Amino acid sequence: MFERINFPMSRVFAAVIPFLLAAFGVLLANFPVSFLGGILPSPLLALMPVYFWCLVRPDLMPPGAAFAIGILEDVFSGGPPGIWALSFVASYALVDRQRDAFAGLSGIGAILGFAAAMLTASGTAYVVMSIYHNHMMPLAPIVLQVAVSVLFYIPVVPVLVLVHRRLVGPLRSDF
Repeated sequence: MFERINFPMSRVFAAVIPFLLAAFGVLLANFPVSFLGGILPSPLLALMPVYFWCLVRPDLMPPGAAFAIGILEDVFSGGPPGIWALSFVASYALVDRQRDAFAGLSGIGAILGFAAAMLTASGTAYVVMSIYHNHMMPLAPIVLQVAVSVLFYIPVVPVLVLVHRRLVGPLRSDF
């Protein structure tokens, strides 16, 4: 589709796509309408592009972008500032350090890799929130959010792969 595009802004556009997808995930996850009546927490959709592009193209999702997405999550979720920013950076650090192990995963292993990143982000948020409130927070909501996020990762990852193959890859290549 974009193989023949040859303009300088295409590289900039391709570099911004991962961040925009994560920002869209923040907006979508924090949309004030619940389709399940509030029974289940919303998935952490913003972490999915952060995890995916940290593995596939770390040049397009640097730690600063993960931090900025975390700040957006903090602002739109209404929690204390910095909780999700720290959590996203902690998850990014795990994936960055274990990139070779995570990148080699496929199938159920790839889902478990995201689950590890999700557990890192949620565990960090849980510990920081418990310290912030000066008592142990209930564990059930965070466990439920991890489960919902991992389940939602399954249909989201083919979309991220499609965006990478059809849009980001061709726009970033040399002509």
